[in-house]
Amino acid sequence: MSTLTAPTEAASAAAGRPSYRVTGRGVLASEWAKLWSLRSSWITLGLSLLLLLAFGLIAATRYRSEIGAGRMNPDFARQTAVGLSLFGTNVAQLTLGVLGVLVTAGEYSTGMIRSTLVAVPRRLPVLWSKVAVIGLVSLAAATAGVSVAFLFGSHLVSGTPGAMGFSHPGVVRSLLGAGLYLSLVSVIGAAVGALLRSVAGGISVLVVTLMLIPGLATLLPSSWRDGISPYLPSNAGESMFALTHDATTLAPGTGLLVFIGWTALALAGAAYRLMRSDA
Repeated sequence: MSTLTAPTEAASAAAGRPSYRVTGRGVLASEWAKLWSLRSSWITLGLSLLLLLAFGLIAATRYRSEIGAGRMNPDFARQTAVGLSLFGTNVAQLTLGVLGVLVTAGEYSTGMIRSTLVAVPRRLPVLWSKVAVIGLVSLAAATAGVSVAFLFGSHLVSGTPGAMGFSHPGVVRSLLGAGLYLSLVSVIGAAVGALLRSVAGGISVLVVTLMLIPGLATLLPSSWRDGISPYLPSNAGESMFALTHDATTLAPGTGLLVFIGWTALALAGAAYRLMRSDA
């Protein structure tokens, strides 16, 4: 009797258990909900937009006020509406990179990653979904931020040598390149966060990689510096949205390929650790 009852009870329990199937769309929806449920996401995105707008408008206002005074720095005097509007990218890259770190490393710090991996046992779809969500959100926010900054900045410098409009050759490419660069920075942040599993560690690596290493590269002998500096992540990324180029910088397409290579390297490291290490 007990032999017959056990399979029957197991079948009944299985029939009463809700069945579900893990799909890519479901994982994406889950990561989308997680991103917007965190207050830090709203704060970081808002801060990124504020920095893009504030730095761009401050630079354009300073240019307008000093252009006829004769006391402007020669390098600053050669700026255009595009360059002035993109002054905030160097700071916004850190905030969006931090957002990427929080998306992945934040789950490890709270322990929520264990529940996530129980729900999605294959693991890699979790990483790809996080990367896709943060990349698309950052792309939309950054592109909107630099476009609005240019819209107001070009109005402020109208009638000056730096005046430009959207129809000027290279302007749209520069603005889209800046949005794409900031988006890929957030993806790198997510990859570094997943690789190190530490918010503090991920942010530190971002600061060193994007800001300290390019500065240290200037101390190298010129023969080394000219061969290494253009291929550093931040310098290759800057060439994606620079309006003009010279012999010491990469072309926009080459800079994009180099920066995608750095992004792919970070994602490969994150994927390897996710598959090989326990949560």
